[in-house]
Amino acid sequence: MNPELPDIRLDVTQLHREEAFTDRRIGVLRRLVPVTVDGADDPSRPTIYEGQASLMTQGGQLPLHFGIEADSLEAALAAFPAAANKALQEMVEEMERMRRDQASSIVVPGQGGGGRIQL
Repeated sequence: MNPELPDIRLDVTQLHREEAFTDRRIGVLRRLVPVTVDGADDPSRPTIYEGQASLMTQGGQLPLHFGIEADSLEAALAAFPAAANKALQEMVEEMERMRRDQASSIVVPGQGGGGRIQL
């Protein structure tokens, strides 16, 4: 093996079986069930729920990916809207912060595109 290449291995102590549930309209709810190296369920670790949704905006499609605190599929489905809205709000706040940061920078003449001073 080339010593300059990274050693890419799965962590066999953190394996999960992925199951996807969708309404084919709003998004996808993923259930990640912990498993052992032989594929058997591992009840010593919690099941993880994640949501994915895409919103259409004037600028195009906006993908959202978010965790959902739940202990069952039914609870995850019920929590999906609030988790999606929280992820959207956080993304809007981050975009606003980035816009403010960009607006507060000054381009220094003779420095090309990379010479910015942050205020």
